[in-house]
Amino acid sequence: MAERRYIVIEGPIGVGKTSLARRLAASIDSELILEEAEANPFLERFYRDPRGAALPAQLFFLFQRARQAEQLRQQDMFNPIRVADFMVEKDRLFAEINLDRDELALYDRVCASLELDPPVPDLVVYLQAPVDTLMFRIARRGLDYEQAINRRYLERLAESYARFFHAYDSAPLLIVNAATIDPVHNEQHFALLRDEICRIRSGRHFFNPVTAALA
Repeated sequence: MAERRYIVIEGPIGVGKTSLARRLAASIDSELILEEAEANPFLERFYRDPRGAALPAQLFFLFQRARQAEQLRQQDMFNPIRVADFMVEKDRLFAEINLDRDELALYDRVCASLELDPPVPDLVVYLQAPVDTLMFRIARRGLDYEQAINRRYLERLAESYARFFHAYDSAPLLIVNAATIDPVHNEQHFALLRDEICRIRSGRHFFNPVTAALA
C-alpha cells in the first residue's frame, strides 16, 4: 500500500463510498478526506426544490471543491497516504444534471476562473449498484434531507457516473459491483476488496465476486 499515496472511492449517492473510505483509511492508517456534503446550506433546499436551489447548491460545492483541491495538493509528511470519498472532477456530473443551459454556462465560467488543478489519484475505486439498491440504502441511513431524492434523479446520476468512468483513463480504475458485497459490515468482503485494491498497479479492473463464494 505504500505506493498508493492518494486513493479515491467514488460512486453515486447511496452506494456506500463514504463508509468504505472510512474503513479503508482506518485499516491502512491514512488520512481521511471527506466530501462533507452536509456542509452545503443549500442542499436540503435543493432536494425540496431542485430547480429553485440548484445553482446556489452547485456553486457552493464548486467553491468547496476548489478549497479541497488545494488541500489535496499540499503534501503532509506525517500522513503520506490519503483516502478520499470524492473526486473533484465529479462535480460537473451533478452540474450537468441539475443546471439549465444558462446556469451551466455560468458554472463553467466560475469553474474556469478558479483554475482547479486537483492531483491525479493513484487509484480510483468506482462503486456501482442498481438504482433499487441505492434507494434502499438511502432510506436505510435515514438522512431527512435525502428522503426527497426520487428514482429518476438517481437513474440519471447513475447513468452519468457510468458514462464518466467508461471514458476515464487518468488513473488506475477498479470498478466494484457494490450490490453483491458489503465491505463495510462484512469482514471477509472487506478483506477481499482491500486485497484487490492493494494488488492493482495500472489499468482498468473489475471486482464482481460470485455471491456464493462470499457466503
